[in-house]
Amino acid sequence: MSMSQVTSESKIPEQIAWNKPKRSPAKIVGAIIGYSGMLVVSVFTLLPFFWMITSSLKSNNEIYSIPIKWFPSTWHWENYIHIWTQADMSTWLLNTIFFSVVVTLLQVFTGSFAAYGFSKIRFRGRNALFLIYIATMAVPWQAYMIPQFKMLSSLGLSDTRWSIVLLQAFGAFGVFMMKQFYDSIPEELSEAARLDGLSEFGIYRRIILPLSGSSIAALAIITFTNTWNDYMGPLIYLRSQNLYTIQLGLKLFISQYSADFAMIMTGSVLSVLPILVVFLIGQNQFIEGIATSGMKG
Repeated sequence: MSMSQVTSESKIPEQIAWNKPKRSPAKIVGAIIGYSGMLVVSVFTLLPFFWMITSSLKSNNEIYSIPIKWFPSTWHWENYIHIWTQADMSTWLLNTIFFSVVVTLLQVFTGSFAAYGFSKIRFRGRNALFLIYIATMAVPWQAYMIPQFKMLSSLGLSDTRWSIVLLQAFGAFGVFMMKQFYDSIPEELSEAARLDGLSEFGIYRRIILPLSGSSIAALAIITFTNTWNDYMGPLIYLRSQNLYTIQLGLKLFISQYSADFAMIMTGSVLSVLPILVVFLIGQNQFIEGIATSGMKG
């Protein structure tokens, strides 16, 4: 290689650097304003959670002291021990975990299985049936809340765990979300599996499910969060205190200890913490699942 070729090749990175377009001052200012706005919104969003956490570690008199004390003068970590003796937190948390896990498993299965039928199986009236099913998402729950309660009560399921499980085991949103992802999977995979002798359930179990891990994770996180935070369903159907979820339990605790603000904040932190842990663990799968659910093959 000649010296002239080496010199010309060494100048290529310099030419690329010189030809790289520079950001105008207006774009730089716009970016600074945008990031500043997001920072302000983030602070206002996280500030109530920060105040809730610090208040759970204060004495009862410090919470609403004027001027506001953002940090306790003495950190009362024992509040997280006393809450278990003053309230039936273990029962409430176990009930909430049971409902959240069971409903999540059922809704992921029913949603993904129904979505496979709408996406990969050809039958007459498929599109019309799918549109009718998805249209139920536009109907507010308050519109059919009373008929649903009367139906479950006539079956003797009111004030039982089955009422909450059956109430949320099926969801049109999960079917819609999973179908969007299944539509992006090439049809040739299913056709090849049928030629190899696999049944539709075998195709769903051995081919479709392994490819849809991120979408299933996203649906599971959404379902788990909604079930954990559900208040109206347990309020309507559950009357026995041994079946109370964390949301109903905190409402009962507030009615009994309305002046014990430190314990109320401690219980609120315990109710939010599991959801935060679940989301932090599965946030990458959640983002990927939401992104791929809108893809088309």
